[in-house]
Amino acid sequence: MSNSGLNKSSPVTEQIVYLNGEWLPLSEAKVSVLDRGFVFGDGVYEVIPVYHRQPFRLQQHLQRLQNSLAAVRIDTPHNDQQWQLIFNTLIAKNSGDDQSLYLQITRGVARRDHFFPKDVTPTVFAMSNPLVQVERQVFTNGVAAITLDDIRWQYCNIKAITLLPNVLMRQQAADHQAYEAVLIRNGHVTEGAASNIFIVTHGVIKTPPKSNYLLPGITRDLVVELAHASQLRCEETNFTEAELLNADEIWLTSSTREIFPVVRLNDKTIGTGHAGPVTTRMFDIYQEFKASLKTTAG
Repeated sequence: MSNSGLNKSSPVTEQIVYLNGEWLPLSEAKVSVLDRGFVFGDGVYEVIPVYHRQPFRLQQHLQRLQNSLAAVRIDTPHNDQQWQLIFNTLIAKNSGDDQSLYLQITRGVARRDHFFPKDVTPTVFAMSNPLVQVERQVFTNGVAAITLDDIRWQYCNIKAITLLPNVLMRQQAADHQAYEAVLIRNGHVTEGAASNIFIVTHGVIKTPPKSNYLLPGITRDLVVELAHASQLRCEETNFTEAELLNADEIWLTSSTREIFPVVRLNDKTIGTGHAGPVTTRMFDIYQEFKASLKTTAG
């Protein structure tokens, strides 16, 4: 078979990233092996979706970033205006109207010692990746999940880069041909390994309340806000594993996947085995909200 069609395609432009004040091709971006992010996982991160080349809910993401930095006692490298300039430049230097920005800040480079080093400059890295809209059929078909004990530490509200427990649990889900692991702590549901969680029982939407046991998701908060604005009954309340397993509908939220239904949990079919009516309604409300942003931006 001829590959002439491939030879005629345009070359792929390497993504441009930000590293400590410099704009570099991704392949040229390097950090020291003594960076505390590498040695200790000593740092935080943030993921910001971009729609129509505009950072989504930027102020909320920056506030969460500031909360994480303060919690691990890393000085903020930039103010909000400087962050916005960095993000806008990063968006402009990379292709696609819809992007996903990844920002990572570590304590910096220092001799390996558990104590905080003095007079060290934080390492700041940011990159952009394409953000692909979930197709309607993929949404309708949903995903599978499993439940696992929440083995993580007690500061899950910090968006720290030390994600080994999350990685292990996501892999355990993958080993069971599932997309996500739903975490249980002391008999109550907290969140997914890389997502927040909602259930629907008798028409009532429920999601665990904010605490140090779960990440305060920006998408989660927006879904709660939109549900209330649309006169849908939504409660931020604890619920048990038994309530989860007997829910009429389950969905997960994240910055990159937005809203996506769980249709199988521990080999048990949830509802009809497809996205339920409340989940679908919430998905449509979310898409309408995004569409309104384009009109506003235009």
